Amino acid sequence: MSKKPDKKGTATIAVNKKAWHDFFIEERVEAGLALIGWEVKSLREGRVQMRDTYVLLKHGEAYMIGTLITPLGSASTHVITEPGRTRKLLLHREELNRLIGYVERKGYTLIPVTMYWKNGRAKVELALARGKQSHDKRATEKDRDWQREKQRIFQKSKR
Repeated sequence: MSKKPDKKGTATIAVNKKAWHDFFIEERVEAGLALIGWEVKSLREGRVQMRDTYVLLKHGEAYMIGTLITPLGSASTHVITEPGRTRKLLLHREELNRLIGYVERKGYTLIPVTMYWKNGRAKVELALARGKQSHDKRATEKDRDWQREKQRIFQKSKR
């Protein structure tokens, strides 16, 4: 189930945790989602997986590919549900042109990082990112472990 809204009126539906592990996140952009009725109901129940999701820019439009929204068991029988369908992202033309410029440069990719509710509408936070190599991932993990160890040392010294 998705979280309750915070003070700003947003509530997190899903987070792509693998994105921070595989990419250097440089810039974030908010986009709307074009959804069907059963998909909205499934999102309200938190039935979404964003693990292998990416954004494809084609013909001047943005599409989110690889997001799995599992239909509810109570979905209508006459509606054909397609959990892994391609979903269109809603962006302003200027914003879309800027993102296309970044993606066409070497090494940049556009990935969805977070899906959340904002004023009753489903939104996706997209990130302009560069791919990490294995030595970058090890360095990030080493820094994270050091920060954790440092916190333990400070906690012991305060006692």
